[in-house]
Amino acid sequence: MPRGSDAKRERQYEHIKDSAEKRGTSEGRAKEIAARTVNKERARSGESATASETSTRDKKSAYQRGGERSHKGAQGPTKDQLYAEARKRGIDGRSTMNKRELAEALGR
Repeated sequence: MPRGSDAKRERQYEHIKDSAEKRGTSEGRAKEIAARTVNKERARSGESATASETSTRDKKSAYQRGGERSHKGAQGPTKDQLYAEARKRGIDGRSTMNKRELAEALGR
């Protein structure tokens, strides 16, 4: 967490990181997602010294969007996300499948 973070932001970071890991995201990626989310929330609420324009002008917070932007577009979910879902469902041969094959095995 960045210097100057308070206890609330520390808890928020840990919660987001743990949630991402439970969904099958790698530890490094989970940390990145958590840090970016918390930093954006800090910028929106005026807690950070600097803030990007997109952090402050966005119409809704990440929580209000509720994943509105995730998995959108032509490519859909990532291979890692498909693999994590296949692992949850116990699909055999998933480790040798490419993204298209994983999507087909999951019925997408």
